Amino acid sequence: MPSDRNTPNAAETAASRVRDLGGFIREQRTAAQLSLRALASRAGISNPYLSQIERGLRRPSADILQRVADALRISAESLYVQAGMLEERPAGLDEHIRAASELTGSQKRALLEIYHAFVAGDAPPHIPVPTESQDTKEQQ
Repeated sequence: MPSDRNTPNAAETAASRVRDLGGFIREQRTAAQLSLRALASRAGISNPYLSQIERGLRRPSADILQRVADALRISAESLYVQAGMLEERPAGLDEHIRAASELTGSQKRALLEIYHAFVAGDAPPHIPVPTESQDTKEQQ
């Protein structure tokens, strides 16, 4: 059966993922205001190797991706997904809370503790909400 020229084969898909990964790393590096040399130094890899990764010429190992993620201060999971090493999972509330730049670390921890308590069923079944008359009495 002849193959459809419009359907990418496995090799084309893998090459596309490597290019996408390189572009993603470059975007993250630029957003972090790091030069290629600075990121390579922080990740403990050579400048030419990082350049080849960003241009989609090399496919890095999971260890290298972990080091690049640490240097960029992003999750290694996001790089593994870009590289096709992990399936993307839908973002949960945990990820949204952790990504909220307007919250402090202690606020994030508190919200996560409350959320996990509710999910685990450890939270009280009902928290009474004060009525307007109760609010008025407290203010007087």
